[in-house]
Amino acid sequence: MVDCQSKIPKITVLMPIYNCELYIKEAIDSILNQTFMDFEFIIIDDASTDNTVFIVKRYNDSRIKLIEKEKNSGYTNSLNYGLSIARGEYIARMDGDDISLPERFIKQVHILDKNPNLVLCGTLFSIIGTGKVISLPERHDEIKIALLKYCCFGHPTVMMRKSILDEFSLIYDYNKEPAEDYDLWTRLLSLGQLHNLQEVLLNYRVHNSQVSHKRKQQQIEIAVNVKLNLLKRLDYETNQQEQDLLCRIIINKEFINFEEIRQYQIIKSKLINANIKVFFEEKGFMKYLFDIENRILKNYFLRSPKYSPKVYFEYLSIKKGGQFKFQTFKEIKLFLKSIIFYTKR
Repeated sequence: MVDCQSKIPKITVLMPIYNCELYIKEAIDSILNQTFMDFEFIIIDDASTDNTVFIVKRYNDSRIKLIEKEKNSGYTNSLNYGLSIARGEYIARMDGDDISLPERFIKQVHILDKNPNLVLCGTLFSIIGTGKVISLPERHDEIKIALLKYCCFGHPTVMMRKSILDEFSLIYDYNKEPAEDYDLWTRLLSLGQLHNLQEVLLNYRVHNSQVSHKRKQQQIEIAVNVKLNLLKRLDYETNQQEQDLLCRIIINKEFINFEEIRQYQIIKSKLINANIKVFFEEKGFMKYLFDIENRILKNYFLRSPKYSPKVYFEYLSIKKGGQFKFQTFKEIKLFLKSIIFYTKR
């Protein structure tokens, strides 16, 4: 494999690979065919056991630098090693089973050059084989709110400003894998602006051998931790019981009783007051917190495992406070369940 060009490239394309012989050629071709050509292309193979490396070695392009790891040490290890040797002003992520559209780089470089306050730029993407386009928030304030709910960047679409990573010694956290990207974005959002170009510039492949499929439950659990850590940026007073309750509410798999609903309302007030310096955009943050409250109220009054007149009176107290109200037919249904002591079997 020929060495990369000696001059400092504008972009370092960072692509970890492992056993992706079926897709690797399309992925590499999509990078080499970019209309913006000033880049080095670091491909790090994590000890593949198929023909992936053989396919990569068939390319004779001075921008490609293939690194073959002797032992499989994981995706995050590859990412961090790539960051440590990257020379580009910007880091463009890519995966070995996706396809970047030809104008992806030129459009991301343009907006990053024009806006030095931007530290991360992603794009919309489509799902290969379905044509489905994944919509994502565009601007920093709405991205902040969205990050409280989900990872709103397609990892292989992003381009990052390397100087920020170097200045603050930022790398992917091994302990957050397989949500290591989600965690990194939440750490970056205090250091500059985050942005998603509202244009499909990558085609994303979904298949069963992906890490996100194999380790789905672990990814969900780590994502909850990332969301809680993001809320802690507000530095509000809390205790372990409140943190545990907030965790259960965010996971949204356990029944929350009425006493816990009241506890959440206290937590909600604390969070609103702690956002006085507007770390989160005020209206969006209020909506986020009230949407959670409405969800747990609906779950309690519509899906309670056991009903009694007490449940109906609890609903009336909430309704009187102007916080929540059902449509008439749902109120009647709740009333009937309560007076007959309905119990799910």
